[in-house]
Amino acid sequence: MRIDKPVLEGRLRRRYKRFLADVEVAGGEQLTVHCPNPGRLQGCLGDDTEVILRDSQDGSRKLRYTLQTVRVGRHWVNVDTSLPNAVVAEAVEAGAIEELSGYDSLRREVPYGRNSRIDLLLERPGERCYVEVKCTTLVEHRVAMFPDAVTARGLKHLEELSRMVAEGHRALMFYFISRGDARRFEPADHIDPAYGEGLRAAVAAGVEAIAYSARVSPARLELGPPVKITLP
Repeated sequence: MRIDKPVLEGRLRRRYKRFLADVEVAGGEQLTVHCPNPGRLQGCLGDDTEVILRDSQDGSRKLRYTLQTVRVGRHWVNVDTSLPNAVVAEAVEAGAIEELSGYDSLRREVPYGRNSRIDLLLERPGERCYVEVKCTTLVEHRVAMFPDAVTARGLKHLEELSRMVAEGHRALMFYFISRGDARRFEPADHIDPAYGEGLRAAVAAGVEAIAYSARVSPARLELGPPVKITLP
């Protein structure tokens, strides 16, 4: 997926109140920008981190710029949680994800379960597949982990997917690793043990789980190769 808005390079000065960040751009100007990620972004936001901002080109917005990409070592990392769903949908429609091929239709943000919305609903005669996409940014020693903060909402999604399986549907948790340096994925039990237990219970109940890495650059975000999931 090509980013269709202009981008701007800068240096992170601080991130605060979860959804705000101060970024210094060329000439020393400091911008307050929207941080579209509710997680802690552990390991991604060090002092003086090189970042990429997306320009909405909308002067009426309170915060014109969005923090989109950060550099961690030699790798770019996507931190915008609004982008992976579109990338996965694009890849499904192109037949690039073997586990999700062969469906006749794809719909996004479809209401289901108990006051929830599924990221992707795939359908073909006699079958529905509910796909929940999680943006993953935490990587340690080439192991990607989710979540990077306690997430009651994430646990609820696992429970909803398990209910879909119990009703006779297919359900799948898709971990979109928003960087290219991971070789394995596992739940972050040391951060949110309840989520790890929930993932294991969901898989035992028939929910499928897959993980894919990403190819990230300032102007593009694309699906990368699959990554093995382990549930230690």
